[in-house]
Amino acid sequence: EDSKVETYTFSQMYEQSRLYAAAFRKFGLKEGDRVACYMSNRKEAYFAMHAVTSIGAIWTGALPLLGSEAVVNRFKQVKPRVLLTIDRFLQEGEEIDMLPKVKDIVNDLPTLEKVLIVASNPDSYTKDISCIKNSCFFDEFLKLGVEKDGSIPPMKFEQVSFSHPVIINYTSGTTGLPKPVVHGTGALMSVSNCFFINFDTDRDSVWLSVSPVGWASWIIFAALHFLGQTLVLYEGAPYYLTPTHMWDLLDKHRVSHLFVPASVVDELQKRGYIPTEKHDLSSLKFTLAGASVVKSNNYDFMKKILPHVLFANSYGCTEAMGVCLAMETSLPAFKTEINAPCLGTSMEVFDESSNPVVGELGEIVISKPLPNLCLGLWGDEDGSIFREKYFSKYKGKLYSIILKTYVTPNF
Repeated sequence: EDSKVETYTFSQMYEQSRLYAAAFRKFGLKEGDRVACYMSNRKEAYFAMHAVTSIGAIWTGALPLLGSEAVVNRFKQVKPRVLLTIDRFLQEGEEIDMLPKVKDIVNDLPTLEKVLIVASNPDSYTKDISCIKNSCFFDEFLKLGVEKDGSIPPMKFEQVSFSHPVIINYTSGTTGLPKPVVHGTGALMSVSNCFFINFDTDRDSVWLSVSPVGWASWIIFAALHFLGQTLVLYEGAPYYLTPTHMWDLLDKHRVSHLFVPASVVDELQKRGYIPTEKHDLSSLKFTLAGASVVKSNNYDFMKKILPHVLFANSYGCTEAMGVCLAMETSLPAFKTEINAPCLGTSMEVFDESSNPVVGELGEIVISKPLPNLCLGLWGDEDGSIFREKYFSKYKGKLYSIILKTYVTPNF
């Protein structure tokens, strides 16, 4: 929302990640250490994640709009050594001051050895951060990665097992403390499966990303770089700043694929925020809605304003790190329905007697193993909590989340 635009090639991203990795290694970060991120949707988070995972350390994050207590409830479970954050950002035109929250968070996380603060603009360096223990501006920290002769060491990728923890994300915490869900490199397979195959994307695909670290969708978007696809990162919320702001973005950056919360589609329809005749949205091919129920009128609205664009519903979860049910472009689709599970995903609907049902309301169950399923819960050393939460109800069948739905005969 600050309206500053920067562009990075894959080569430039690699060089930035190499510098970040060198600085982290010089600091002493090692395999198995946790690095926490608490910031808006910016490039620094992506470069840092690349660097952290190359070392074999573990990446985790919390949404920047969460309060300090909610963040501590998440991070205290994983005991991070490093926190990456930012001094402020804009959200729907309102300035969010992060430093008071960061101060409280740091005081409640004794394991933090370094707090790295990204300066959002040149004026940020005038701010007094001395009250935040072990803190410095990120630019200063990155100087650790530069040798005396001005060179940066080659980037080294630690060789780890497929089940080595890479990412820790958190459940919503509606029934207690948010659960720290651990994922390995299988998260890449989920994204390659759904976003590459189901959504028919390629290296020319351009996605608009508005998800900050803390959403599972941020990890999905980060993995799209693995497929060579382009991300347009937007810091803040582009939907309602002006009646055409989002459409202006899609036009300007030639976005081909868009993920949008179903609630945003609802709100755009209520406000009448639609593209005008001046907008060239010919690059847009596919719009995916999710995060809540996609209603029948959402389909009608999107068909009316973007008749050339495929609009689809989806279902995914933190535990599977991605989309489990998605629009398959080679099959017929029906309004309000998802026409197929992702390739290799054995999803069924069970009734209360643990019987698979069709045409009846039941609970979604993943009935066979998947490489992208979570490895477990952080701190659950013997796996007992994990088994009780996910495997006890249906006698060995993993249910990803308590969600009621039904399978139609067309499925």
